[in-house]
Amino acid sequence: MAARAGVSSTTVHRLWRAHALQPHRTQTFKFTKDPAAEQKILDVVGLYLAPPTNAVVLSVDEKTQIQALERSQPLLRLRSNLPARQTHDYRRHGLTSLYAALEVGSGRVTGECSARHTGADFLRFLKRLARQYRRRDLHVILDNSSTHSTPAVKAWLLRNPRVRFHFTPTGASWLNMIEAWFGILTRKAVRRGSFTSVRALVQHIELFLAHWNENPTPFVWTKEPAEIIRKAVRR
Repeated sequence: MAARAGVSSTTVHRLWRAHALQPHRTQTFKFTKDPAAEQKILDVVGLYLAPPTNAVVLSVDEKTQIQALERSQPLLRLRSNLPARQTHDYRRHGLTSLYAALEVGSGRVTGECSARHTGADFLRFLKRLARQYRRRDLHVILDNSSTHSTPAVKAWLLRNPRVRFHFTPTGASWLNMIEAWFGILTRKAVRRGSFTSVRALVQHIELFLAHWNENPTPFVWTKEPAEIIRKAVRR
């Protein structure tokens, strides 16, 4: 840019800083094409901002294909003036999927690892949540995965009217709070580990869950529905 404009690189750098420009960075965005997007956003965000009295709001999803990666060399731990280091190459030892439910009011997370990712596995986890919150109305926020709407799941919902599903718009699973917790799990636990087996990975995830629930941190939703609709819905 300096060569094209006939100025020094220092001048270009100074102008970028003065106008808070960061040309080396890019961000992605996506519009939802769900025809019921506005209604779903109002519904989900309404649960975050004003949850129903005497009911539990759960943000539910599954993090699929978590890899048990074993680094080819032992990890080099954090030292003075040096970050923790790990080798780029690794060996794969298999996969697991994590079903998780974030209790929006408290920040507590219920999790269960599974070798598979099917409608039956999701229904098993859903029944666990129903037992855990006995005699409480459950409002479950989740995305549009096909495993969430199988005939068996729909039949179970009919028999359990105290459990109600609230779907995020198609292509807008980021509206589900559990996605933020999955990001924390990935950054603080999975990505930093080296696992010799799927069992070791599952134990590590379960330990992270236990530590999280010792002092859970609820997420606070701040954006109003109108602002989200303006940015995410193409009219």
